[in-house]
Amino acid sequence: MIKTYKKEYDYSYTLGVFLTIELLKFKYEYATMVAIFSKTKDSDGIEIIKELCKEHHIKCEINDKQINNLSPKSNCYAVGFFKKYNCKINNKNKHIVLVNPSDSGNLGTIMRSMAGFTATDLAIIKPAVDIFDPKTIRASMGAIFHINFEYFDTFEKYKKLQPENRNFYPFMLSASKPLQDLKPQMPYSFIFGNESSGLTDNFKTVGQCVIIPHSTIIDSLNLQTAVAIALYSTSL
Repeated sequence: MIKTYKKEYDYSYTLGVFLTIELLKFKYEYATMVAIFSKTKDSDGIEIIKELCKEHHIKCEINDKQINNLSPKSNCYAVGFFKKYNCKINNKNKHIVLVNPSDSGNLGTIMRSMAGFTATDLAIIKPAVDIFDPKTIRASMGAIFHINFEYFDTFEKYKKLQPENRNFYPFMLSASKPLQDLKPQMPYSFIFGNESSGLTDNFKTVGQCVIIPHSTIIDSLNLQTAVAIALYSTSL
């Protein structure tokens, strides 16, 4: 019986038919096993899972007990298990840089927005939430399997590895450059701070600081909303 996820484990899992299909389509080389619920209502999806498992020689079994042990919801009909993997961001591409993100749901939603606006590279500055947490994977709706991501101990270590011509755009409430006036030059990095504290004043000297104008009714935008707006604005 595979235990409920903990960060120190070398494996994680997808909870649900769609997420499991995404795993088997795009990261099948890391998949180790799939558990299927015996009385599934999603026969088409289950058939796809079975076909993909057969194609990639991945064990697939009916295991209601395992699914019930791992899934907090009663409508989970498949769980895909996989080994954690490392990947590298491409320094020729645009980057989303998250400094100390702390919420699994936010991180997952941000990856989904990235996939929706063809941003494929995510840099995460520690300390940070675990990208392999099943809650993060679920919130990403499988987008995690389409994204290159890399953790860095500090922003300075991330920056040091970038080419000299990379442009940095920290998003800060104290900035004077409105997003609508920004014309980012490739390669570039959009930098966002922690959900509650944002970026420190040190980032004022990193590059061109940017603000997303909003009404005075709110004091700031949610992190995942800010990232989605920035991606959409610069994808037009």
